[in-house]
Amino acid sequence: MEFNNKRLKRTSRLINYVVAIVLCGFLISLSGKIMSDVDEWKEQPRVEEFQDGELLAAKLLEIEKIQGDIKGKYEKQQSIESTIAVAQANYQNAKESFDNWLAARETVGSPNEDSEVLSRANDLDTYYQTEQEWRDELLAVEREIEALNIEVDRLNEVINNEKYRAYQEQEKAIRKYDVKVFLIRLLIVLPILALGILFIIKFRKHKYWPLFLGFVLFSFYAFFFGLVPYLPSYGGYIRYTVGIILVALLGIYAINRIRAFMERKKTELKESTAKRAKNVQMETAEKALDAHMCPSCGKDFILRKWDRSSQSKEKMVIGTYGMVTNFCRYCGLELFKACANCETQNFAHLPYCANCGDPVTRTAENAQ
Repeated sequence: MEFNNKRLKRTSRLINYVVAIVLCGFLISLSGKIMSDVDEWKEQPRVEEFQDGELLAAKLLEIEKIQGDIKGKYEKQQSIESTIAVAQANYQNAKESFDNWLAARETVGSPNEDSEVLSRANDLDTYYQTEQEWRDELLAVEREIEALNIEVDRLNEVINNEKYRAYQEQEKAIRKYDVKVFLIRLLIVLPILALGILFIIKFRKHKYWPLFLGFVLFSFYAFFFGLVPYLPSYGGYIRYTVGIILVALLGIYAINRIRAFMERKKTELKESTAKRAKNVQMETAEKALDAHMCPSCGKDFILRKWDRSSQSKEKMVIGTYGMVTNFCRYCGLELFKACANCETQNFAHLPYCANCGDPVTRTAENAQ
């Protein structure tokens, strides 16, 4: 099997990222379960806790009693209406009989029947008076029903006011409850976020960095995204404020690291080329050779020469080609040197000759 160091590095990097992402996914799922279960640690306030149960029960009992009275009044109203209908029918029948009798009397013209007229008229008045009495009683019953309905409306208003007051108290309690639950979630997430930042600063070079990276990704997700469904009205201010603080701190840290690196580079460039050559590490040398740059100052070590050949009088063709020098033209570091054994030119900061395999940096005495 062919051994390929670059492919191994790419595969290793891919595996590291897969491990970090999978670990991050499981941590996110676990934290989501914990966050959703926080609501169950304490029962959310119910409106019944803030209602005056005795008051509501008493008012409901009064309403029930009044509604029973109203039902009785409606039954009485129906009975009176039926009686009025009978009285009205009796009156109409008596009036029709009286009218017919008067018509017959006028035809016959008998004056001896005046007493009969008065008697029949009195009977009609009696029927009409009876109907009017029942109508008066019906009106009284309707007024009583109206008064009872007004009382029911008043009691319902008392009940609604009490429920509204209880709902307002419940909303206040729910807001306090939401604040407590959010603070609990925040107290869980903030240490996780702080731990993730610590891992970034302290363990970036650790051999188990993929595991730390998974936790770091999870910590940032948990704070900036995992808390979103549970944020109260002011939660966004907390999240954005913490984000600004983190960006500021990480920015300061990054700026200081870059400045320290630049200062360190300036100091290194003041040292001798021999000392700088000893400080070049294998990984740095490999990357420098691949990118054709000096491992000390980072400048390109390929020189460009210009070949100006006139192919015609009207047009000048300019071509370029690269040339590599043995020393960096910016910092003076030795870049290429001949192998002490076979004289093959090699990159001076890689350990072995590409032609014979002897150490590139060995002395003439070792070669003998």
